[in-house]
Amino acid sequence: MTTVAAYAAPAAKAPLERTTIERRAVREHDILIDIKFAGICHSDIHQAREGWGEAIFPMVPGHEIAGVVSEVGPGVTRFKVGDRVGVGCLVDSCRECENCKAGLEQHCTGGNVGTYNAVGKDGEPTYGGYSEKVVVDENFVVGIPEVLSLDEAAPLLCAGITTYSPLKKWGAGPGKKVAVIGLGGLGHMGVKIAHALGAEVTVLSQSLRKKDDGLKLGADHYYATSDENTFKELAGTFDLILSTVSAPLDFGAYLGLLKTGGALVNVGAPEEPVALNLFSLIGGNKTLAGSMIGGIAETQEMLDFCAAHGLGAEIELIAASEINEAYERVVNSDVRYRFVIDTATI
Repeated sequence: MTTVAAYAAPAAKAPLERTTIERRAVREHDILIDIKFAGICHSDIHQAREGWGEAIFPMVPGHEIAGVVSEVGPGVTRFKVGDRVGVGCLVDSCRECENCKAGLEQHCTGGNVGTYNAVGKDGEPTYGGYSEKVVVDENFVVGIPEVLSLDEAAPLLCAGITTYSPLKKWGAGPGKKVAVIGLGGLGHMGVKIAHALGAEVTVLSQSLRKKDDGLKLGADHYYATSDENTFKELAGTFDLILSTVSAPLDFGAYLGLLKTGGALVNVGAPEEPVALNLFSLIGGNKTLAGSMIGGIAETQEMLDFCAAHGLGAEIELIAASEINEAYERVVNSDVRYRFVIDTATI
């Protein structure tokens, strides 16, 4: 066991505070990672505040982890000391079900083990990346290519894979018109990746406040959804719409923007149920779908893709003492576009 410093929420909705946690001794297939940077994802806030249901406390959030290997177990073959590595939203799964064998560990039918706010196979709670070190099975660790800086790579472990996976699955590419709802932590990576895949990209945001940013990130067009003319002008335009916001939307209105046979894919997860008139799906043979992160192999594929295209997250680097302030700013959409904690400050 190793004692490390961390920032934890002691109870639901309580401010995070500095504390210490125990990391397990390195087992045969484990690696010990010195965490260098940890991204702040909106889902950290949802969970620390029990917005998605009952949670485990004390909670050390963080599933956008970038660091360097400092120790490996005797059975480790994929990594060595000194390697630059990342850990995303998962640290284990059953590895035996149909989904795990297909590289879809995020949909493990036996239940995947989250990087934090979960219970591992050893019965111990998992603690995330707002800490100095973490011990993870090598099969749930990915390599970060040298051309990506670790601070800009950290958010790719959630925001990157969460947008890359559905864009690939639903065929974003040359000749396709793709819209991204929301230009936040997820949305800005959605724009970058869709553009790199060769699609014609439109941002649908509440206002035009971030229009210049959106165009610089790779968007071809930018519309304000607060303007009712937007929904008239863009009716029947898109092959694919990716919703990255965690607020409930008027899905009927957005489905109206799809071409016949188009798909609206949700990666944002509102805390409240949403209403839907099914005629907005039936008319036009449209699809309303969801997508959740990606498997480990696809996460590595995403990192290699981002490296090949020079894509990192747009970040604001903060000290650990600023986490609570950062949470409030995320809730108020006051970040461009991902807070990343310099874990040397923990």
